[in-house]
Amino acid sequence: MDDRIIDPSALSNESHVEPEDAQESREVKAQEALLHDVDPSLVDADRVATALDVDPRTGLSAAEAKRRLEKFGPNELASAPPVPKWKKFLQQFQDPLVYLLLAATAISLVAWIIEKVNAAPGAEGGEVLPFDAIVIVLILIVNAILGYMQEAKAEEAVNALSEMTAPTSNVLRDGRVERINTTDIVPGDILVLGEGDTVPADGRLLAAASLRIAEASLTGESVPVSKRPATLETAKALGDRANMVFNGTSVTQGTGRAIVTGTGMNTQVGKIADLLQSTDDEATPLQKEMNHVSKILGIAVCIIAVVVLLALAILEGFHSVHDVIDSLLLAVSLAVAAVPEGLAAILTVVLALGVQRMAAHHAIVKKLHSVETLGSASVICSDKTGTLTRNEMTVERIVVPSGEVELTGSGYAPEGDMVSLDGAAVPEDIANEVLATLGAGLLANDGELREGDKPGTWEVVGDPTEVSLVVAARKTHADKKYEHFQRVAEIPFTSERKRMSVIARNATDAGKLTVFAKGAPDVLLSYCDRIYVNGAVRKLTEGDRQDILATVERLSREAYRTLGEAYRPLDTDSLAQIPGIRTNSTGEIPDISEQADVIEAHLIWNGMVGIIDPPRTEVRDAVSEAHRAGIRTVMITGDHPLTAARIASDLGIIAKDGKALTGDELDAMDEPQLDKATSEVSVYARVAPEHKLKIVESLQRQGNIVAMTGDGVNDAPAVKAADIGVAMGITGTEVTKQSAKMILADDNFSTIVAAVREGRGIFDNIRKFLRYLLSSNVGEVFTVFFGVVFAGWLGIKNPASVGVTVPLLATQLLWINLLTDAAPALAMGVDPMTEDVMDRKPRKLTDRVIDGAMWGDIVYIGIIMAAVTLIGMDMHLSGGLFTDRSVSAMGHDAQMVEARTMGFTILVFAQLFNALASRSHLQSAFVGLFSNKWLWGAIGLSVVLQLFVIYVPFLNTAFGTTPLPPMAWLECIGLAFFVLLASEIRKIFLRMRAKK
Repeated sequence: MDDRIIDPSALSNESHVEPEDAQESREVKAQEALLHDVDPSLVDADRVATALDVDPRTGLSAAEAKRRLEKFGPNELASAPPVPKWKKFLQQFQDPLVYLLLAATAISLVAWIIEKVNAAPGAEGGEVLPFDAIVIVLILIVNAILGYMQEAKAEEAVNALSEMTAPTSNVLRDGRVERINTTDIVPGDILVLGEGDTVPADGRLLAAASLRIAEASLTGESVPVSKRPATLETAKALGDRANMVFNGTSVTQGTGRAIVTGTGMNTQVGKIADLLQSTDDEATPLQKEMNHVSKILGIAVCIIAVVVLLALAILEGFHSVHDVIDSLLLAVSLAVAAVPEGLAAILTVVLALGVQRMAAHHAIVKKLHSVETLGSASVICSDKTGTLTRNEMTVERIVVPSGEVELTGSGYAPEGDMVSLDGAAVPEDIANEVLATLGAGLLANDGELREGDKPGTWEVVGDPTEVSLVVAARKTHADKKYEHFQRVAEIPFTSERKRMSVIARNATDAGKLTVFAKGAPDVLLSYCDRIYVNGAVRKLTEGDRQDILATVERLSREAYRTLGEAYRPLDTDSLAQIPGIRTNSTGEIPDISEQADVIEAHLIWNGMVGIIDPPRTEVRDAVSEAHRAGIRTVMITGDHPLTAARIASDLGIIAKDGKALTGDELDAMDEPQLDKATSEVSVYARVAPEHKLKIVESLQRQGNIVAMTGDGVNDAPAVKAADIGVAMGITGTEVTKQSAKMILADDNFSTIVAAVREGRGIFDNIRKFLRYLLSSNVGEVFTVFFGVVFAGWLGIKNPASVGVTVPLLATQLLWINLLTDAAPALAMGVDPMTEDVMDRKPRKLTDRVIDGAMWGDIVYIGIIMAAVTLIGMDMHLSGGLFTDRSVSAMGHDAQMVEARTMGFTILVFAQLFNALASRSHLQSAFVGLFSNKWLWGAIGLSVVLQLFVIYVPFLNTAFGTTPLPPMAWLECIGLAFFVLLASEIRKIFLRMRAKK
């Protein structure tokens, strides 16, 4: 293929010759003509294919598709340009707390300037540099860097998930149907459309079989539109272009192929897209609650600050500008102490990391906040095929009018033999009937079996049940016997029809047409009036019908899924000449699927196959684990009730004598009866997709949090309505995947239970670091508040001085938050799950993340933390409740520096001990003490950084610290340990009360 994509003359009715360079120069104009100016619905499909230089039988080559992708760009709508990195960094400063800290910086700077100006000539004039202001600015910058890095990590995780959940589409390339990312589709690609697919680009239909497409998203038409490839005679509105398919619409029925004429912004959707519109990510429920908590803390701190300032003004008065500045710095210190600056970023990172872990285990959660809901699931409604079972459908039994045979071999490898149930050779008449049955199943089939890249491996394309029929035909060589039949028309399978029919041309019999059909035996049997037995066709009697139905019931009890096969010779080589077929004025058939009543009448019964899909061995354990966690498992299937009950009992969903409820029985119930039934019954059989929605809504009315799996397009309403919609990653349609909150990459029920377990673990970890962060920050607030209120008693205030003396500096509080908030909290966010995570009942969505018990922990630990900090400071100050032997020789200013260093260090260590205590509300911190290596690494890092602040001279000046003697370290660690000890004592009492 040369570099020209479009022949300029291809769209014209005139033939002319022009030089090669002239053709090359007009290439872009020709592309624009077809892709923008010319309405493809008015152009013959073959001419469109010629213009786009593609063979509809083979599609584009991989190399040509790559070239076109480079030329036309990805198949996606334009979006707002990405936010530059420097803007993202500056956004870290767009926070009310940061504004408050900047105000504190300004106040500190003003105080330093006033001190320098008012200094007497020749005097030192206080600090050489405004260290407070410098340190606050530096810490703000470090905080911004950490926040930026955390958000970048979360964004990277979300982008990775987006790649995993990127929509895919079937296209014909190099003569093979391949599933590729929708963004890689280019003009000229041949789309292969099936029920449940989302149309990925605008295209001109080449072929259609009962194709109906929902175009409400584009045209507003609520009823799906029938599509056919015939060229339109006049231009029509979008909704009436029956030979076109449009990006973003969805296939509700049938199959079709279309040649792509527009991608990305060149589609109809692209033309009407608002390129400037941008939407902000909705805050998760956790983030909303955290914002609420931060506001409560902020309001509380403001009230405390106002009360303290008023008390100081009344009791002591403000005698100078310095007193006012010191009071304002006190208010700022309280605010800094109250609010954990990195909470939102830590929360996002922990959720993103958790969701990434789920994705590694085949559970792709599309929205971070869905993790919350996962941990609350109380009912899991699951399909049977592929989710509870292996989805390795295997034809094991074939029942024909003359007898029954078994087919050996399992899985999709076409290796096996036809044998009698008693082990004897299969008689010729039975063998012929078996071949006729499998031949019908092979032709009425959209499945495909391909040999994999490695020898002995097989690749399944399409529905596994259909592929099992292909495998059975290959095992018995029925595929060779029926290879001269070529399919010319199709009436596709739908969940309502429960059958599929094709019309095939017999190349060895003057092109005569034959109908081949397969479907649910009880349904297909109602369209049969004859039977093929002993090499001849005779009338189907009522006795025959009863025998066939009895066999269906027997096989169903043995857990086989049954499919009936039938056929009918049409004795004509023209579709239009089939007796009863309706044609239009030009002799064409409008839509073959609309005439199923004619085509599927008077069928001849061949026989039926028994298909087994063995339960997954790991599912029984998963069901048991779900039951232990208070989660009920409900199986919903279109299979026979006896088959459903047998599989469900094998998996432990119901007892051995349990029964299944059918769709017909559901239809006969009113709402109260339905609610009573769904509260008791856990297996539903022979249900249509609309019954799934009924079941979900009924369970939700009873207060359940429902997870619902689905794969087909008609499952989408139930999946969307469920609290946790789960789409199948392998067999699921794009419409269902878009409606779901979670995608199972392996279509395995065990993955759902594993995701629930992971969701509970993530939620537990979020509560752990919230307990830790909030109790630590409340401890800082109490330290500042009580340190100011009781400054005289504790020896913090110099009796000879006036104004406010704060126990800890604002820079020290900022350092504590920087040091102990980020690393330990993140480490707690990846804490290993506790053993009892699936031994608890599901959490209700109405339960608060921070409940009364947690607030009790927070306040209790905060008080203990403040108490040990202030006691440690008092021990190094004269005139307090305690007097240390080392303070008598020092002046008050030196004592205060040492006391602040003690309080500063005690508070850091107290929060590190609190990190160990906060891992559980009830369980001792010494259980699994070393199970989280990341937490110990964070603690070690914090200790090392604290040593730098205490022993590096320039950091002493910046943070108002002084080196501590060895004995002081024993005091710091001993007092800080009281936080862990007090927590353990409280947990003992709580455990005792819980047992009672």
